[in-house]
Amino acid sequence: MRYSILFVVFCLNLSIGVLNANAQIFPKIIKKNNNTQSSTVGQERKNIELRSFDQESYLKTLSSVTDSIIFENNVHLGRVRSIISEDQNIMIWAPTNQLIKVSEQIQIDSIWVTAYEYYSAWDSNKIDIYNFDPKTFKDSVNIQLYDEFFGYNWKMPLETTPVTSPYGYRWRRWHYGTDLDLNTGDPVFSGFDGIVRVKSYDRYGYGYYIVVRHKNGLETLYGHLSKQLVDIGQEVKAGDLIAYGGSTGKSTGSHLHYELRYRGLAFDPQKVYDFSDNKILSQNYLITPALFGNIVQARTNAYHKVKKGENLGSIARKYGVSVSSLTKLNGISTRTILKIGQNLRVK
Repeated sequence: MRYSILFVVFCLNLSIGVLNANAQIFPKIIKKNNNTQSSTVGQERKNIELRSFDQESYLKTLSSVTDSIIFENNVHLGRVRSIISEDQNIMIWAPTNQLIKVSEQIQIDSIWVTAYEYYSAWDSNKIDIYNFDPKTFKDSVNIQLYDEFFGYNWKMPLETTPVTSPYGYRWRRWHYGTDLDLNTGDPVFSGFDGIVRVKSYDRYGYGYYIVVRHKNGLETLYGHLSKQLVDIGQEVKAGDLIAYGGSTGKSTGSHLHYELRYRGLAFDPQKVYDFSDNKILSQNYLITPALFGNIVQARTNAYHKVKKGENLGSIARKYGVSVSSLTKLNGISTRTILKIGQNLRVK
């Protein structure tokens, strides 16, 4: 009996040891001295250098890869986009209705992307930046000028649009726009929805002028303005007031010089508008190679710069043409005195 009691006691001691070996051990909780902690934090803060956040530098260093990831479900910024959308029957625009600023970069809903990546080509200093050769343009492109269903509208550039000088050849040079009569200070409106790309001054030509890039793939130019009311990068809607008309630059009187351009090349606005009836002709316009026939012809023309001692006869012999053809091409006579440095068309 005594041995049985000893055996039970031995087993109980053994089981207690096993339980202690497998028991969870909790760490001791040590309460820190608050005074010591506060003094340490104070010492650490003395070493912190407070600096303002340089937003401009940060935005410039954003990578296109990061922007592509952000917009990967909407637009692939890494791929150079066409100047116009692939399907002209569908209005394609930026993934936002708020475009805040354009300089070298564009801020879209607080996310910055480079203008070149998103718009394929962007320059706020030059009018024609596309290097488009019309001789290689063989296909036709259907431009949807507006779509009221989706809220993309159109507007005449002036409240009334009397034509004073049409698109075409005049004064021995080509006139690339349509001149519309106005009084200085008359309001000038954006023709379609778009973004202001150029706001500049041309002393010997357009005077104060604005170029707007539109959602439909075209650009419009407004020249001889008295005052510009919009900034580069500003998003405008059709009919928004963008300027006041005037007679700045090379102008003989107050009027609006209005141009329509496709990929940098101007074409006749009267193919799109009926200015006498103050309306647009159609919702769509077909861009064809024939539209730029005059530009192709002009670029194939050959010119000669007159040098000292040259005359019409020597220049004609040099290019294998007749003197009469030279006078006809240049609107001069055989008695015209040639000036050194003067450009003569020879073909």
